[in-house]
Parts: sequence; structure tokens; C-alpha cells
Amino acid sequence: MSDLTAVLDRIRPGHRVFVAGSSGEPTALIEAWRADPDRTRGLDIVTSAVPGINRLAVADLHATASLTGLFMRPDLDAAHGDGRYRHLPVSYGGFARALADGAFAFDVCIAQVSPSDPDGRHSLGPAVEFLPLVMAHARETCGLVNRQTPVIAGSTVIESSTLTARAEVDTPLATYDTGPVDAVSAAIAANVARLVQDGATLQVGLGKTPGALLRALHDRRGLKLHSGMFGDDVPGLVESGALAAGGHHRACVFVGGPELYAWAGRQSVLSVAGCEITHGADALARLDGFVAVNSAIEVDLFGQAALEHVDGRAVSGAGGAPDFARAARMSRGGISVVALPATGARGTRSRIVAALTAPAVATLPRTDIDVVVTEHGIADLRGRSVLERAERLIAIADPAFRTQLAAALGETPPERPLQRG
Repeated sequence: MSDLTAVLDRIRPGHRVFVAGSSGEPTALIEAWRADPDRTRGLDIVTSAVPGINRLAVADLHATASLTGLFMRPDLDAAHGDGRYRHLPVSYGGFARALADGAFAFDVCIAQVSPSDPDGRHSLGPAVEFLPLVMAHARETCGLVNRQTPVIAGSTVIESSTLTARAEVDTPLATYDTGPVDAVSAAIAANVARLVQDGATLQVGLGKTPGALLRALHDRRGLKLHSGMFGDDVPGLVESGALAAGGHHRACVFVGGPELYAWAGRQSVLSVAGCEITHGADALARLDGFVAVNSAIEVDLFGQAALEHVDGRAVSGAGGAPDFARAARMSRGGISVVALPATGARGTRSRIVAALTAPAVATLPRTDIDVVVTEHGIADLRGRSVLERAERLIAIADPAFRTQLAAALGETPPERPLQRG
């Protein structure tokens, strides 16, 4: 590991420090903290680390340090209970707005950047997300100049003079592997693909179904991408000719394998922007034909979706789903889609449920969802009454659970109408 002393010495007890997540995670710094937890004594660390991608953990910090983040994980339960982990229940757009409004003042921002060009400028490479907003409200910014951070056309560039301290590192970027697409994911993706027409503006996340969806859209033309993350299946979509030439195709990060990062450094079609743009209300309001495709853990018969809890435990956060779902719902010609497998727990539990499993919250309210998709079909909820919506949702549930759901609907119909005298 390279000598990080110059950067580590800028971070002192009592400081509030921002540490980016996704592919912008400064892994060399985190490893240094893990090796010497005393370096984190008394720190208030704010992070955009994402479960399943990033490794920053409360257990690796000094006992007096605290961590604030946008996502929950089961391993954070104890730290959350004793106040060492603070979960912010906000969307990416909401967090960007709070940063822009100065709700957080930082002593130090840690930015992982590419080596400088001949003019002394560093690229933020595949991960811009919240960094421009944080740097604007940080007393100083320290840079980890990573040889493996690619220069990406359209990514944010910062001047070397803005870095108070820097360290040269050579560490792999954080990766995310969705694994092979299974039959259920492929079936869901095929159903969602029916909703995406030529010329649409598309948002998808990471995972098996989003990957399969992008592969199913290679025959479309004139598509535009406006998303939170670009994953491993985006290059195939670009190379198929599906995207509009000269369009503004952007996300706040690239996240995938090493091949994706290498490809991102060679291309000039896709740009990487800050979350104030990718998730900001002003930018989203200007999108026509916006099709937002988000996943969920459960959808109840009201048509509202839970994205953050499994079996009563918090396992994630809102992410960008509320921002994109609302924007798509209000977009001219847009569609807000929630796509999920009909069952969980190896087929033993329906994910279309009579009521969300407590203490789950409705991350996406019913007013922000147009269509729900499973491998069994499409439930188009637009223009439908409360009871009609419930019936359509039951029709795309797994057949083994439809009778049970219909019985629950009959016993306690959503918003039972008053009897007329």
C-alpha cells in the first residue's frame, strides 16, 4: 500500500469526513483505517457506501467513531441501536438537496481521482454521485490519486490545486457482479420490455432483471438513458445501436466489473454526473417518455411497494427509487414500473402480499406506481379503482398464492366502500 500519511494526517478527532461509495470508494484509505483504527478516533464519517458493493464497516472503526449512511444492513443493527450508525431515511435526491442546502458541513472530503492530465486536472472517473456537492461544503478535499481510476469523457474534473493533500495509490475499484440471469429474471425482463418503446428515456438499476432487460432492448432505437447506475450490460446496449445519437445519456456512477471500467474509459457516449442532476427534481421534470424500472421486496394489494425490509429487518435504503418513480409517474408519456419475482424464500412466500410485512414501510407509495410486473404478467394499475388494482395484482401473483390473496381481499377489501342506505 502506498504511503497515505499526508492524507491521514489531515483527518483529526472530531472531524466530519465524507467517504464516497460505489466505485468511488477509497479502498486504500479504508484499509489503512482497518489496520489502524486509532486513526478514526472521534470521527463522524458520512458515507454513500452501498450494501453488496462497499466494505466500510462500523466494526473496523475506533469505538468512539460514528458512521452515517443512506442504507441499512443486518450487520449494522447493533451499531444502529447504540447510535454508532445513523441511517438517514432519504432518497438520493433528498440527500443531494440537503447537501446543496448546507445541511452538512464537512471538515474533510475524501475524493478518489484519476492521475492528473498535463494541465493538472483529475477526473472523478466512474463515480461522481455526491462529491461535487460535498466538496462545495467541505473545508478541504484530500485526493487518493488511483492509477486504476479511468478518465471518463463527460465525468467531473477537478483541479489539482483544489486538493489540500494527496496520496498515490494503485487499488482495484469496488465491483459488483450480478451473476448469471435465471429464468425468472428473464421472464420478468421480457414483460417489462413490452413497456419500453422506441425513443423512451430509461432508468434501470443493478441486478439480474435490469441486466436481462437491457439485453432484451437491443432491437429498440432512439433510447435515452437517465439512471443512477450504469452496470455491466450497458456496453451491449450501446453497441447494439439502441441509443439515440447525440443524446444525453447519464448516470451518477458506473458499477460493475473491471471490463466495464476499462470500456467506460474508452467510450464517449455515456456521461457521469452528480446526483443533483441525475436525481434532481429540476432535471427529472424535463424528461418526456421517462420509463423508470425499480425493484421491490414486496408489493401489497394497495399497490404500494416496500424496498427496505425483509422479515422485519432493515436491509437496504430508498436509494434513487422514490426520485425516479415520482418523475416517471409525472412525465409526459412516462411509466413508473415496479418489477419483482412473484415469490421469495425459494418459492415459499408470495411477494405480492395482502399487507406489507411489519415493520416495512412503503418506500414507494401507490400514487407513484403505474405498473407492477412479475414473471406471471403485467398489472397495469393506471386508471383503476382500489379494488380493480388489487384484483390485477392478484392475477400476477404466483398461482399457489392467488386463492389466499383473493380470500384476504374478500375479508378486508382495501378501503371498503360505505354501504348506501
